[in-house]
Amino acid sequence: MLLTGRGGVTVLKVRGTGIGLQRSEGSGTRLSSGHGKPPSQRVFPIPVRSEVAAESLAFCGTVYAMTNDPEENKVIVFRRAKDGRLSRVAAVPTGGAGTGTREVSPATPEDGVDPLASQGSLTLSRDGRFLFAVNAGSNTVSSFRIALDGRPTLVDVVPSGGAQPNSIDAFGSLVYVSNLGNEANGYASNVTGFHLAKDGDLTPIAGSTRSLSTADAQPARVAFSPEGSLLAVSELTTSRVSLFRVRTDGTLSEPTVNESSGPGPFGSVFLSTGRLLVSEAGANALSSYAVTLDGTLLVLSSSVPSTQEATCWVVATPDERFAFTSNTASGTITSYAISSDGILAVADAVAARLEGEAARPIDSGVSKDGRHFYVLDGGQGAIAAFQIESDGRLTLLQTLKDVGLPELGAQGLAVR
Repeated sequence: MLLTGRGGVTVLKVRGTGIGLQRSEGSGTRLSSGHGKPPSQRVFPIPVRSEVAAESLAFCGTVYAMTNDPEENKVIVFRRAKDGRLSRVAAVPTGGAGTGTREVSPATPEDGVDPLASQGSLTLSRDGRFLFAVNAGSNTVSSFRIALDGRPTLVDVVPSGGAQPNSIDAFGSLVYVSNLGNEANGYASNVTGFHLAKDGDLTPIAGSTRSLSTADAQPARVAFSPEGSLLAVSELTTSRVSLFRVRTDGTLSEPTVNESSGPGPFGSVFLSTGRLLVSEAGANALSSYAVTLDGTLLVLSSSVPSTQEATCWVVATPDERFAFTSNTASGTITSYAISSDGILAVADAVAARLEGEAARPIDSGVSKDGRHFYVLDGGQGAIAAFQIESDGRLTLLQTLKDVGLPELGAQGLAVR
């Protein structure tokens, strides 16, 4: 089959059949008899574009969120159109259990919003081929293989290497998860690693489990550096950020322990330069750091206040001009401008306000083209979609409700 275009005319020829289709722009579809042409070049009129083709052209990517259901955790899958709007397409079980509205730690409010107290409970591999989820209710992690249309297929479910896993990240063939611990083990926290096979299977790495700065530090985010040589873990209750060097066998060094610029380090994101942004729930602020080879953090911007409440999650645009923080208690998003040398400044303290008095923005993500921002509303079981303007402002496109996410307890958001 061959598709050609000449002078505003689209011609679809089926090789070796003498059958063709012709559509002319501006004059609709018309009959072309093909008189004076050999049979193999004759064309007959029907529209080239079908509803299926139109749907395919509109499809741009996928967004994933997690129910965190205590009976059967599921990933809710959304199709992302070119205009940024979402439509629900599937609910896929993780093979594990979540926590529901139960908080994993006594250090966080028992309000059902963000029960895992973390960023990155649901994450994609860097090439978008795999999706990973934590199951804090069953102490397991799940891996999914992603089809071309964005639908995930469950591949593996394995023990997390500790209790109550709450954040996960991947780099190449390595996957690391943070385990918060539970009351039974005195909230003994750790990070544990896995080898990722080409088909998505996970195999625990012998000797990979490491404690954090203290035996009961509460991890809130685990994140690989851009080149995969470091693993950063923000510790909410100790106000520290521990960085581990990644060895060639996939195991970790002892941590380099850094005091956070402000109290309550929570979310984090590495920039392509290797600089690290860390949101601070205690200070309601965002800090930026340069990172040395051994994992020492050097403060660039110290605790730049959002002027909002519960500043917990942070993501950056692909061009790294802006970062967005979710301010859960305020129901708002703050935009920060990032200079070329990593210095932060508030671009708009309220770049967006989510709809509804119960709105509680938590996990968020940005599309790869940098045009759209998505955030999970942990207080209403909804997802809000925004267009990112050139000055960092956010324009609401859609608030998607009643899509299978619980009103309270949902966790994680990943954008493909």
